[in-house]
Amino acid sequence: MDRRVFMKSGALALVTMGLSPSFLRRTAFGAELLSGAALKGASRGKTLICLFQRGAADALNVVVPHGEAAYYRLRPNIAIPRPSLAAGPAGAIDLDGFFGLHPSLSPLKPLWDRGLLAPVHAVGSPSATRSHFDAQDYMETGTPDQKGTRDGWLNRYLAVQGTCEAGCTHTDGTKPSPFRAVAMTQQTPRMLEGPAPTIAMNSLDEFSVRAAGPAADRLEALYRTGSADVVHAAGGEMFEAVKILKAANPQKYLPQNNAVYPNSQFGTRLKQIAQLIKSDVGLEVAFADVGGWDTHVNQGASTGQLAGRLDDLAKSIASLVTDLGDRMADVTIMTMSEFGRTVRQNGNGGTDHGHASALFVIGGDVKGRKVYGRWPGLEPEQLYEGRDLALTTDFRSVFSEVAAKHLGATRLNTVFPGYSAGTGDWLGLL
Repeated sequence: MDRRVFMKSGALALVTMGLSPSFLRRTAFGAELLSGAALKGASRGKTLICLFQRGAADALNVVVPHGEAAYYRLRPNIAIPRPSLAAGPAGAIDLDGFFGLHPSLSPLKPLWDRGLLAPVHAVGSPSATRSHFDAQDYMETGTPDQKGTRDGWLNRYLAVQGTCEAGCTHTDGTKPSPFRAVAMTQQTPRMLEGPAPTIAMNSLDEFSVRAAGPAADRLEALYRTGSADVVHAAGGEMFEAVKILKAANPQKYLPQNNAVYPNSQFGTRLKQIAQLIKSDVGLEVAFADVGGWDTHVNQGASTGQLAGRLDDLAKSIASLVTDLGDRMADVTIMTMSEFGRTVRQNGNGGTDHGHASALFVIGGDVKGRKVYGRWPGLEPEQLYEGRDLALTTDFRSVFSEVAAKHLGATRLNTVFPGYSAGTGDWLGLL
C-alpha cells in the first residue's frame, strides 16, 4: 500500500470509531495500555463523573430559596411555590427550612435523605463574562479570564498523576487503562483536552472498527506492522481498546437494582458510564454534558421548559446511583453550569444571563444533607451588579476539594494555575 494512502486510511479508521485525530496524536506517545487480562485483575479505584449543564441553568429555580421573600417579589410568575399542603406537588421540596429542590428534582430527594447529596449555592466563576462560550471555557480550563489556556483542568490532573509520558505508571506501579478518562461526547470537551490520553465517543456502540471478519484482521495486521510511524502505535492501541471493550460486552448490559434510565441521550450516556465502571476497565474520570438550559423565554415554574430539563437530569442521575449500588462508595458525581441567571424574571417569562449558580456533589464519601456555600441574599443591595445572585464560592474551591479528597490529586497549583486559595477555602464537602 502506498505510504500516503496508508496514513490517510489509518486516520479515517480512527475517525469511524468516534475518535478525533488528536486521539491519534496523544495515544501514539502516551502510556502503555493494560491488557484485557491485566484489567480483569486490577483493583477498583475512585471515579469522578463530571456533568456539564450547558446553557446556564437557573440556580434559583433549581435549589429554591423558598425562605427568601425577595425571591417571590422578583419572580411573580416563575417562582417555585413554598412547600405547603396548598402547593402540593407543585411546591418546592423542602431540604432545611430555607432551601428546597425544584419539584422535578424529586428523584434526588432520597439521595439527600441518605446523606449522598450536597448542593452548593452561590457558586461559580469570578469572571464577569456573560458569554456562554467564554464562561464554559473558563470553567473547563479552570482559569477564569485566561483565554490562552490550552488544556483542561481534568487533563492536567491526569497528566500530573503520571500518564502523559511513554512508559509512566500510576503511583501503585500499575499501567494506566486506555479507558482511564472517557467523555461521552462527540468531541473531546475542553475539560479533557491536553497531553494526557483521553477518549471521546458518542456511545459505546460506536467504539468499534467499521469492518468485520477477515477485513478487520487485515486492517489490524497493517496497523501492527512496523514501528516507525505514529499511526502504527495508535492503531495498535486502538485495537487493544476495542478488544477490552468487547470483553466487557456492553451490548448485553442490564442495569441493576431495578434502575430504569430515561430514554434520552443523557440517560443513555449515564447508563454507559455505569457500564464502564462496572466492567472494571479502569475508568477514573468520566464526562457527559446536557444542553437546553438557556431559558430566555417561557422558562416556566413547577412545569414547563426548565422542569422538563430537570426531570431528565434528576431521573438520569438517580438511575445511575441506583444502578451502581454499593459502588457509589468509590464514585463522586459533580454537576456544573457556566453561570446562573438573573434574579428578576424578564418580560418573556424567562431569565437572562446571570452570575453565580448552583451545583450538586453526590457520592458515598460526600457529607450530604447540607446546602453548602454562604447565602448572599436577594435584596437589591445584595445583588451582583444590581441584578444577579452574588458569588460567594469560587468553583475552583469545590473542584479542587473533590479532586484532592476523592481522587487523591496532588500539585493542585498545577491543576488550577493562578488559584492562590488553599485548603482553608474548601467547604468540607468530603
